[in-house]
Amino acid sequence: MSNIVNLDYTSRIPIYEQIVNQIERYVALGILKPGEQIASIREMALSLGINPNTVKKAYSILDTKKIIQMYSTKGTFIANHVDLVVEEKIKDLEEKIRELIKELQDLGCTKEKIKKDLF
Repeated sequence: MSNIVNLDYTSRIPIYEQIVNQIERYVALGILKPGEQIASIREMALSLGINPNTVKKAYSILDTKKIIQMYSTKGTFIANHVDLVVEEKIKDLEEKIRELIKELQDLGCTKEKIKKDLF
């Protein structure tokens, strides 16, 4: 699992956020499936060459978002009900798109120009 996470050390996006974003994306794409075990905090940190506390922060966020479930004796797994989480993420992204389109319109872009330039 850890080898599918690719970090951009030059990015302004914090490393823990990059991990969260990539795992969310892989779940949404079906690359990581419900019930699938992923690397432990220590394994992930070692393979990426980063501090375990960074991975711990990412995993804590993913756990709070109910994307993963962590068990102290068994390991870390993709949550079984992750479909609902993916639907929620899609709704959030759609809302962000609507906000950006509104902002473009407020700046004087017409719907036709937005469609032409973006689609």
